[in-house]
Amino acid sequence: MLVKLLSSSMKKMWKDYLVLLFGLTISIAIFYMFETLAQNQAFLEANALISSIVFVFHVGTFILALVTIFYIFYATSFILSLRQKELGMYMTLGAKKGKVTQMMFLETLIIGIFSLIIGLVFGVGLSEGIARLLMSRLDFSGEGFEAFYPSSLVTTILFYFVLFLLTAIVNAIRVARKSVLELLHADQKADTKTIKGWKTFLGTLIAIVLITVGYVAMINMGDLAHLGVLIAAATVTPGTYFFFMAMLPFLIKRIKAIRSINEKGLNSFTYAQLNFRVSQLTKVLGTVTMLIALGLGAMTAGLSFYHNTEIHSSLMHGYDIKVHQPTEDELAEMKNWELEERNLYSYRVTDDGVYFSKHDLQANPPVIKEIGGNLEELSKEVRLTDDLTAPVYTDEETDDAESIPEQWQTALRTELMANFYLFGDRTLYILDQEKFEEINASTQTVLIGKVDNFTDYTDTLAKIDERHHQLAIDYTGEDPTMIGSKYESYTSLKSLANGTIFMGLFLGVAFLMMMASVLMFKLLSSATADIERYQMLRKIGVRQAKLKISIYKELFLVFLFPGLIGLVHVLIGMEMFSFILIEPYTKLWIPISLFLVIYGLYYWLTVKMYQRIVLPKD
Repeated sequence: MLVKLLSSSMKKMWKDYLVLLFGLTISIAIFYMFETLAQNQAFLEANALISSIVFVFHVGTFILALVTIFYIFYATSFILSLRQKELGMYMTLGAKKGKVTQMMFLETLIIGIFSLIIGLVFGVGLSEGIARLLMSRLDFSGEGFEAFYPSSLVTTILFYFVLFLLTAIVNAIRVARKSVLELLHADQKADTKTIKGWKTFLGTLIAIVLITVGYVAMINMGDLAHLGVLIAAATVTPGTYFFFMAMLPFLIKRIKAIRSINEKGLNSFTYAQLNFRVSQLTKVLGTVTMLIALGLGAMTAGLSFYHNTEIHSSLMHGYDIKVHQPTEDELAEMKNWELEERNLYSYRVTDDGVYFSKHDLQANPPVIKEIGGNLEELSKEVRLTDDLTAPVYTDEETDDAESIPEQWQTALRTELMANFYLFGDRTLYILDQEKFEEINASTQTVLIGKVDNFTDYTDTLAKIDERHHQLAIDYTGEDPTMIGSKYESYTSLKSLANGTIFMGLFLGVAFLMMMASVLMFKLLSSATADIERYQMLRKIGVRQAKLKISIYKELFLVFLFPGLIGLVHVLIGMEMFSFILIEPYTKLWIPISLFLVIYGLYYWLTVKMYQRIVLPKD
């Protein structure tokens, strides 16, 4: 009989359970996706630029587990809110409280186990799909990554099974403690009143202190290292929840107290509804905020590493393009490039040396990068000003010629690529025009320049580097391991950074998906309780258009607060990478714009689905 009652009630309320199942499935899938990286130590260490990446992922697991616990306890309590009146009717008809409690326990556990199975299957498929997509886009082999990772599977199963078991016990205890009348009239009971007075002040103070300590730790991550990660995780997360539990009810109440706002249109109803339900929203919004911070933060960090590869590759190169013996096709194509600087130098090559024209070098002295003690000094360019007065300069010690000044040697070997890889052990010379013309060899040229956007020309630069390798073979008889071009440095750094970029984007997509499911689940699962309120407003003459505007405003505020706080967390949190990245905020508008588009789309979809549920049909 117990099983029969259980199955019939679940069939009757399948639409509500479908919403719950969707939320739990996404949560499980995302947790599993995170663990496929967090527990794959070999993949992390082989593909990350951050030496302590394994430790960072352990801390990330702690934060995600904390957020997940909040979410799962809230989501499974939704089952109880759906069934309280029905359970009270069973007890009125003679069912024993023990049997009803047992039914609630089994129902919560069955939903949990069912969602765990679906979530794991979905998580494996999602991991594989997103990983392959990102690997193809990043040109990243991802060697060592496994979408189906046994230890992650076991961890996810154990973690969620214990969670579902605990929530089932909690739901059963809550049913056991309620009287028949409390169960029958559960839907008529007012929501828990929000904290106020000194509790609001205390909660706000705790939130400010915790978040401030966390922000200071993130800003000083270079000095604090592992300790900074632990402090940030242990303070920002609870600080965010305290902020919403203490400050959000206060803010809504203050807005409602402004008569010019409250008495306009249906604002009184909108803010009253928010104020009435704010105690339910606070924990969910805290969870959503942390998921936004994790998702947007991971995506922003990944893209920041991606964009910083070009910046890092510029540290040792004053010029973006360096082309020895450019072909007619290459010169024709480069005419269409937006070159900020373009210099052409003549040289001749013999079996013994490489001879540069002093006239060309002095007419257009190149820039070099001076190596300093920090990243800022590395990025400084120096234009050569040394006056080459002697007729002959060489990089060998000899009585017949002056030694090439150190800065000019740097310019020749790095910016003009007259290095060992291209020309072997040939001696470098700088000659005046008379001496230069005496060299019995054909005149060659090397073109160097700066472009407006280096990454726009990588396809052509890759072909030029291939030709440089062939040129090196002609001069040295061997294919060199490297040439010394900026493009070569860029591709090397990009291959190293691709693993970190992959992890950031992979987790960013995962967390944002979970964020969306949490927020939509909360709002849509409670929508049925609002139907009567909107029907009453419609009956007393409020137009449908006014009701739609009220819903847009109410849900906008619900979406606004976690979005803002999560964004602030990310902006401060990017300081964590300032000791690794030269410009951690470079092109920050890209991930933020992407987030706003996704967030705005989910807001619009939630509003439309909510309106379909609560608004009476005309």
